[in-house]
Amino acid sequence: VQLQAFGGGWVQAGGSLRLSCAGSGRTFSSYNIAWFRQAPGKEREFVAAFRRSGGYTYYADSVKGRFTISRDNAKNTMYLQMNSLKPEDTAVYYCEADRGTILGDTRRRHAYGHWGQGTQVTVSS
Repeated sequence: VQLQAFGGGWVQAGGSLRLSCAGSGRTFSSYNIAWFRQAPGKEREFVAAFRRSGGYTYYADSVKGRFTISRDNAKNTMYLQMNSLKPEDTAVYYCEADRGTILGDTRRRHAYGHWGQGTQVTVSS
């Protein structure tokens, strides 16, 4: 699957953004999906994930209660609704996907074999 993320931008602290990620192909529903982010000078880190089976979602502690991951398999699209944004949320956000990611690797970097170009999110204080 090929992925392309969009929807980033500049927002003031406390504001909201919704990121989207469009996937190619007709089997999008068979993929575990996730969002990661990378701030300047830092490693890429897990943000949120949506398992393909059961609809289970997982979040990093730093975004829990503020961010919501969702998917629309009919549209081959995944979303990340980000509310109450903070300056520390500033990063390039990447959508990732993989059919074979095991549950124990849901939050692990390099556990997803497909990812798209990122989209920049900048939150000003």
